[in-house]
Amino acid sequence: MEEKTKDILVEVKNLKKYFSVKKGFFGKNTVYTKAVDDVSFYIRKGETFGLVGESGCGKTTTGRCITRLYDITSGEIYFRGKEIGRVKERSLKNIRKEIQMIFQDPYASLNSRMTVRDIIGEPLDIHNIGNESERQEIIYELLNKVGLKKEHSNRFPHEFSGGQRQRIGIARALAVEPSFIVCDEPISALDVSIQAQVVNMLEDLQKDMGLTYLFIAHDLSMVKHISDRIGVMYLGKIVEIASSKELYNKPKHPYTKALLSAIPIPDPDVTEKRQTVVLEGEVPSPINPPAGCRFRTRCKYAMDICKEKEPKLNDVDEEHFVACHLLKSSS
Repeated sequence: MEEKTKDILVEVKNLKKYFSVKKGFFGKNTVYTKAVDDVSFYIRKGETFGLVGESGCGKTTTGRCITRLYDITSGEIYFRGKEIGRVKERSLKNIRKEIQMIFQDPYASLNSRMTVRDIIGEPLDIHNIGNESERQEIIYELLNKVGLKKEHSNRFPHEFSGGQRQRIGIARALAVEPSFIVCDEPISALDVSIQAQVVNMLEDLQKDMGLTYLFIAHDLSMVKHISDRIGVMYLGKIVEIASSKELYNKPKHPYTKALLSAIPIPDPDVTEKRQTVVLEGEVPSPINPPAGCRFRTRCKYAMDICKEKEPKLNDVDEEHFVACHLLKSSS
C-alpha cells in the first residue's frame, strides 16, 4: 500500500499480535490466537480513521497495540515517522503523553476510589505538568470542555451517569494535551440518546485541539458520521479501506456489502425494497483460520483461487483498497 501523502501521523505496517492460548510440555506445541494478522494502514494528521468489523475481528487489539498497551508480535508502528512498536517500557512515557486512549466501558476504566479531580489530575502528576494551583485550573478547564462543572471534581465515578462517566474519561485523555487518541468503542456502552452528544463533542474537541482519532466501533452509521476514512476488518485482517463516502456509496468487498446492508433504515418503504446480504455460517476460529481468503467460507462468490492464495490489499481506485480476488488493482 503506497503512501499518498507525506502528512501522515500514524502508520501501521504488517502488524501482528498473537496470543498464546495453549502450551505443551517445555513450551512446545504452543497454540496461538491470531488476533491481528498482517494489518497495514495509515492515519493522516487531523483526520478520523474509523475501524469497523464484527466482534472479535481484532479492531480493539489493533488500537491497544498502537497505544502500546500490548506488546506486538511483529510488524512496525510509526508515530511522527519514529518506530514505536519496539520501544522499551521505560521509554514509553513521552510517547504516551502524545498518544492517549478512551476506553469502551466508562465505569471500568475509572478508579472508583478516586475523585474526578484525582482521576483527571493523575496524568498531570505523572508527567509533572504545572504546580498544584495550575493543575487545579487545568482540571476545571477540562471539565468545562467536556460539558461538566467544576463542582463535579469532588465526586466519585459512581455518582455519575454513563454518559457523564465517559466525559470524565475523555477529560482524562485530554489532560496531557495529546495529538492522537484511540477511541475504543467510546459510545457502545451509552444510551442511544447520549451517543450523538458524545460524538458531537469529540468532533468539536478535534477541531479546537487539532486532534487525530482512530475511532473503533461496530455502529456503522455512527462511524460514517464521524470518520474521514474507514477500514473494515475481518478475522484479524483488513479487507477494505476507503473514504467514508466512497465506502458507503461504492463498497467493493462482499463482507463490507453485507455489513452495510445490515444497517437499519428508519423508512419502511426503503427497507422493503433494499436487498439485504445475509452471511451464512459463523466466523471461523482465529486459532485456525481458513487457508487463502479468510472470508471464503462465508462468501457466495468464493472461487478455487480463494482457497489457494491469500488476497492482498490492492488499490482498486483512488485510495480505495480492497483485498479480494474478484477485483483487480488499478495500478
